[in-house]
Amino acid sequence: MDSAATVIAYVAIGSNLGDREATIRSALLMLDKVDGVRVGRVSTLFENPSIGGPDDAPAFLNAAAEVTTTLDAASLLRRLLAIERSLGRQRRERWAPRTIDLDLLLFGNSTLDEPHLTVPHPRMHERLFVLKPLAEIAPDAVHPVLRTTASALLEKLTRGM
Repeated sequence: MDSAATVIAYVAIGSNLGDREATIRSALLMLDKVDGVRVGRVSTLFENPSIGGPDDAPAFLNAAAEVTTTLDAASLLRRLLAIERSLGRQRRERWAPRTIDLDLLLFGNSTLDEPHLTVPHPRMHERLFVLKPLAEIAPDAVHPVLRTTASALLEKLTRGM
């Protein structure tokens, strides 16, 4: 990759169907094989209850990954969605159980608000299952709208619980 044109991005990863850990590992391997993308630090896997879906939905395994990329944000998102599809993700209803969920959280210090892409992720600062793994691998990553680090956002969220 051309280091002059690289961006550090962060991806949230979740799975609550099938062999969750194996699916997450497969997604990371597939992402690392994408031209113009290299997976760097990956958080611990955290188990979390399903939020927003059916009451009997299985628990999620969640993680976060740092990626270095020469792709633009929309191209990276397209690759993430292609990986989801290849691992059996079907988008039928919002918050339904899923084999894999890959969300683009941060893309450098960019802010984007397009029909199919909002960066930073619009609800990341409200979600423990996103902030805990993100703060583990990138405590000093700054939310470009809130101008607050991942570790400070996590601290604020856990204090309010």
